[in-house]
Amino acid sequence: MERLISTERKHAMYEAILSLESLEECEAFFEDLCALNELKTMEQRFEVAGMLMKDKVYSEITENTNASSATISRVKRMLQQGNGVMMKVIERNDK
Repeated sequence: MERLISTERKHAMYEAILSLESLEECEAFFEDLCALNELKTMEQRFEVAGMLMKDKVYSEITENTNASSATISRVKRMLQQGNGVMMKVIERNDK
């Protein structure tokens, strides 16, 4: 039963995200939903992913994002072993 509730809860949240109508509404939604540190972490990881996809070296990424080498490694592993959606989104938005 808990698995079903968890899936329903997850789908409800993602459906709500998909219903957001503007950048401003999206920012406000995530500011309401997440703690400031959670948002900063996600934003940093997204920036690190973009820099890794542009073949930036760890030292340059750290200098520009203040990400630790552990975070950069974690993001690199996600890009290599994840489901590929992050790469698609970054590529789509870099055009």
